[in-house]
Parts: sequence; C-alpha cells; structure tokens
Amino acid sequence: MKRNILKSFIIPLAIGSLVTVSSCENYLEVQNPSTLSQDAIFSSLAFTESAITGVYNQLPGDDGYGSRISTLFPNGSDDFKMGGDHDPIARGGISHFGVSPGFTDLENPFLQLYRGIERANICIKYIPLSALYTSGTATEQATMRRFYGEALTLRAQFYHELIRNWGDVPAQFEPSADTPDLFLPKTNQDEIYDKLLADLAMAADLVPWRSESGAPTTRVTKGAVKGLRARIALARGGYALRRESGIVERRANYKDFYQIARTEAWEVIQSKQHALNPSYENVFRSLHGNGVTDATYEHVWQVGAFGGNARTDTKLGFGNGPRIAEASTYGRANGLSEAVPTYFYEFDSIGDSRRDVTLAYFQVDTKANNDNKLLTTPLLMREGKFRKYWTSIAGTNQTLGINWPLIRYADVLLMFAEAENELNGPTPEAKAALEEVRKRAFLDDYEDRMPETPSSKEDFFKALVQERYLEFGGEGVRKYDLIRWDLLETRINEVRADLRAMMTGTGRYANVPQYVFYKPTPLLGPRATARQEMLDYNLFGGNVNKVMYEPSTTTTAPDGYTRISWGAAITEAHITGPTRGFASQFKKNHSELLPIYNGVLSQNYRLTQDYGY
Repeated sequence: MKRNILKSFIIPLAIGSLVTVSSCENYLEVQNPSTLSQDAIFSSLAFTESAITGVYNQLPGDDGYGSRISTLFPNGSDDFKMGGDHDPIARGGISHFGVSPGFTDLENPFLQLYRGIERANICIKYIPLSALYTSGTATEQATMRRFYGEALTLRAQFYHELIRNWGDVPAQFEPSADTPDLFLPKTNQDEIYDKLLADLAMAADLVPWRSESGAPTTRVTKGAVKGLRARIALARGGYALRRESGIVERRANYKDFYQIARTEAWEVIQSKQHALNPSYENVFRSLHGNGVTDATYEHVWQVGAFGGNARTDTKLGFGNGPRIAEASTYGRANGLSEAVPTYFYEFDSIGDSRRDVTLAYFQVDTKANNDNKLLTTPLLMREGKFRKYWTSIAGTNQTLGINWPLIRYADVLLMFAEAENELNGPTPEAKAALEEVRKRAFLDDYEDRMPETPSSKEDFFKALVQERYLEFGGEGVRKYDLIRWDLLETRINEVRADLRAMMTGTGRYANVPQYVFYKPTPLLGPRATARQEMLDYNLFGGNVNKVMYEPSTTTTAPDGYTRISWGAAITEAHITGPTRGFASQFKKNHSELLPIYNGVLSQNYRLTQDYGY
C-alpha cells in the first residue's frame, strides 16, 4: 500500500509561506495537493513545482539562512563574532568556541537541514519515475529535468552545511518511507561529498543557465550548480577535523578536487552569465529590494526572504547590521554581530570601498534626536552589509525581506584563482581573476592604491587569503575558509597579537588614536552611500580617513564633542580574558566543529558525539 508521504511535510509549510523572493514571483502561487498520492503529485507540473517549493522553504527562516545558519554559526572568526562574554549555553559560546551540546540553538537548524534533505529525497526519487519526465512533451521533460536538478542541488547545499558545521553526519539519500532502519550512524564526510559532487555533475546537465531559464537568482540555475560544486570540491580537497584520526588534516589526493573546482569556476566565468556589480555597495543593497537591482547578476544564488514570518523570511538587518533605536524613524534593530576591532585596519584607509560597506561603526539615535549617528567604540562595530534603513520597512518589524547571498560571482572568481594557483601557480588567468575583484573594490584608485599581485605561488595564496577576508566579511564565509586552509588557530593567535598592538599603539597600529572625538550627526539615510555616510561624521580633526589613522595626544573632549575610546577601548580582558578574550575557549582539533545537540543525540542510539565533546 502506497503511503501519502508528501502530505505530512511538504504541504503544511508550502501553503501561504512559500519560497523566497523579495517581490512576489508567479512560481510561488501553488495549489494544495495534500490529499493526493505521490503518483498524482509528480504527474503534474504544477504540483511538482509545489513539491520543489517545499524543498526551497527549508533554506530561510530563523533556523536557516534567516538567522542561525547565516549569522550565528559562522560568526566566530577574524572578521565578526557574536557579542557577549563566553557562555556555553548561549550564543557567545559559539563565537568563543566553547559551546555546549546543551545549547538549544543547535537543535532546530540541524533538524531543518534534514527536513530539507528529506523533501529533496522524495523529489529525487519520484521525478525520474514520472511519465512527464520519461515520455512527456519536450517542454514537460525539460521542466521536470530542471526540477530534478534543483532538488539534487538543494540536497547538496543542505548536506554541505551540515558537514561544515558538524563534520561526519548521518547520510540518507532515500526517502524515509523507503529506509528500513532510520537509526543511522555517521557517514564519513568524504563519502558524502563524493556523492554530492557526482549529483551536482548530473544536475549541471539538467538545469539551464540563467538567461535560458528566466528564473530569479533565488532559484537554482547552472551557474549556481557549478558554483556550489566548486565550493564543495574545495571543501573536499581542504583540511577538516577527521573523526577517525582526531586531527585536522587533508587527503593526499586533494589536488583532484582542486581540479574540479577550477573547471567548474572557469566554466561559470566563460559563460558570461554573471559579472561583478560595478558598485560593491549595490551588491548588498540589491538584497534589500527597495528599487536597487543586481543588474549584472553577481548573485549567482541567493536565499529569498518572503512572508514576514520566522519560517520563510529573514532577520537580516535586525539581528545583524547597525543598531538603531526603537524610537528612531526606522524602528529598532538589534545588531548582535560585532566586528573584530582590528578588522577595520585591514582595509586600505582611502582606496578600498569595502570598508564602510562591511563595517558599521555607528548606531542610530532616536527620531527626537534627529536620527543622529553616534560613533561606537571599535569593540561595538557591527556588520554593515545588512541595514534596516536600506529597506522600506520601519517600526517594530524584525523580518525585513532581506535575501541572503549564498554564492556571488566574486566568490567564483576567487575560487578559480585559488584552484588555478594550487594546480599551476599564479598564471595570468589566476592573476586576472584576483585583480578583477580588487579593481572593483578600489574603483578609480586601483592603479595608485591597489597592492601589486604576487608572482610566487606562496605569496599569491597569501594575497588570496587576504582578499577573501576583505571581500566576504559578514557573509558567513571566513570561518569555513580558515578551517579548510588549516589557518584558524594561526589567525586566532595573530588577531590576539594585533589586538595587543592596537591596545598599546605599537607596530602597525602605532598611528591608531587612543581616543576619538565626535559630534552627533544626523544620519543621511538610504539616499547616501556608505562612504558618504562615514565621511559626513563630524569628527574632531578631520574626516574618518584622517582621524582614525593618526595618533592623537588629546585626551579631553573639546567643547561640544563627545569622547569615544578607540585604541583605549581594548583591554587585556579582550585579548586573553577567560570569558571575554578573543576566541577564549578555542582548542585545536576540537573547536573546528560544533557539537550535536543533546536532544538530537538521545533520539538515535547509533549517533555519537565525537570530536571531544
């Protein structure tokens, strides 16, 4: 007897809270097939699309890329961290690398990723069995192939997220209804990744390019498949904490996977389907809607935000981004993600347009105080790529319809440059890919301000590590990059040394002022660029590009100015303190992965904790 397995988990989440764009798309409007069998569902293009929509629905929301997976789990790196002291059963436990298996925020994201996998598994089984797939019209077959490729790609994304956070995990590639024993042990991540790479090779032949499909970039196109395959190949070929050895290591055949990454990224580049947005700032403004578009399709794939709820929308711009007072024109924004103070000084002081987009070193006061921007200390800088005042939503709303960037063309360029350099050294093609990203950041100043591109393999790799640091701050990329390069511990130690130098005003931080003085200045708001907003600050002694880079002997605020501690804000407690120090609980060969939530562990007697938890 056939079980109506779709009814229980696709339809309840598909109806009324569908995937995923800032504006309504026709494909979101589906009928309710909850009373139909799987045969009937996959005999209809409309109902099959409803099923695929149900898979996409497991990307956004509080427990997906709307909050925890996008801004909580990745923010323990040398760019951003979650605010607060170390607490093993709170969010600070993740950024301090000491989270407990009892922390409740670990549970639902883990389960949501598996819900996405289950939904994808059903589509992957039944779509190829459908008469529409095997013997429909040419149009029907092409549509069903696209759906099949989308399901394969979505499943790969869900598994990739599980692996990079939890390492070896249970792997199920069949619907639960077809699995005799659901108490699955962990599967080695290499085995899972090899399966995903094969799936994505198939999906690339099933899914059209962006221009051929006309689909929004919230849906999978060939560029997204290839970009994800390149990303997974680099993870497969990179370092990882291994369960069997208990250490971070990479496999001897790692270059085989760099070759896959090189090929896939190069094919996206050659396709001309995507290009860098001329404005780095507009890459992120386009995620907010409000009239700004991504005309060059730099966003190869993004998670759409839709519906104004905790399941299908996101809290980007509220849970991260600059803090905004509730009584302001724009309404409250919490801003829990904090920048590492030294990150400010990694950007070129004049030429790099990314600094003032990535970092928000201000908070917004009340409307009664003219929505003034107030300077923060370097300890309280926030993410700047997601800003509530860039949307058209004000008031108490926490869900703002801001999409999450999964794959950008800039990442494709830099993945190609990395793989090409590893295989062949810094060839002209590798240099051109790196320089294309840099030139956009430096705008018209690139000839005078942009660093020279190295010609040795080792130095080129170092330049690429730095470029990815500057390009992807706050986008949930950096921690996982450092892990796959086996540089996480190295960077933690370097940041601690840099924090001490900034505190004492020594070394490369000798010109950092101990104090900065400012007058509250009205926020220019969405009509101004991020750079114009920061240059508009009324700072004693000049604009930000001068004041923040010159030592000052002034310690008392001049008349009318407010003093803010800058270098002086950092104390030894922020460097080596047991609860406040940077990455205070980090342990090599342990902290690279998260523990599985205790409640999940207790439901499967074959599931083990591992990695020293």
